[in-house]
Amino acid sequence: MSFSHDVRECIRSTINDHDRRFACLYGMLLFGRTVTHEEICLKSESEVFRSVFPVLLKTVFGASVPLAIENKPRKDGEILTIYRITGESYVTTIRHTFHIHEERRIDMRNLPTNSMGAFLGGVFLTCGSITDPMKEYHLEFSAPTEQLCKDLCDILYSVGVHPNVMQRKYTWSAYLKVSEEIEDLLTFIGAQKCTLELIEIKINKEVINQINRRNNCDMANIDKTISASEKQCRDIQEIISHDGLKELSPELQELAELRLENPHLSLAELGGMLGKPIGRSGVNHRFRKLSAIAETYRNL
Repeated sequence: MSFSHDVRECIRSTINDHDRRFACLYGMLLFGRTVTHEEICLKSESEVFRSVFPVLLKTVFGASVPLAIENKPRKDGEILTIYRITGESYVTTIRHTFHIHEERRIDMRNLPTNSMGAFLGGVFLTCGSITDPMKEYHLEFSAPTEQLCKDLCDILYSVGVHPNVMQRKYTWSAYLKVSEEIEDLLTFIGAQKCTLELIEIKINKEVINQINRRNNCDMANIDKTISASEKQCRDIQEIISHDGLKELSPELQELAELRLENPHLSLAELGGMLGKPIGRSGVNHRFRKLSAIAETYRNL
């Protein structure tokens, strides 16, 4: 199952009293595909939506409102379920109850105390989605009209998150890409379990990133050590090809021989192997002397 499915499951478990059921159903209906004087139509591929919407409709309006349900199999194996409420009297009852007018707007009269989270949960059930956080952080609401998208953004601002807006072909999308804001919103709409899962995924990703950065740094240092060692060996061979190492001071001769025998050791490791051990800076200083001597021979 997808991460979006897990969020919807969490939302379903929180819709457990009259005010929350009312607010959740309002969010689902308001952001549905079509709301006219003759018809209300919603479409969803979500299993959770299929189990929640008919129950909420019956709970709020009783059995008096007929609901036509049509299932359409898709090529990818998913099932698109279409829900239709027809009949002007039934549609009028619903629109009047929720104050849904020709230009759909969010009406705060439909949101009793502490039911904003349930309303946003209903909106998510109808038109929300969230990408697998292992891939990226992206939560999105796909609103059917521009005005509803603007109203939704105002609601999201009021609860402390700051969505971006993008127009698609037939819809307007309000989306979040900041993981902390996605966590806050998931918590607000009742998906605390998914919030904890997202935080755990984020921590694991950061640990992996730190390991990769450390490994990359180690590899860069190894490459740098090898490159420096190759140059040092070339300098020593240049000296050998002329007067040999016997003309060098005992300290430089010892280091030159040690480097040729141990081309992959670091400066610090070489310094520890000298008859009189010295630090990395001391070894580096002696190699600079060897490099200068080699350069003199090259310029002859």
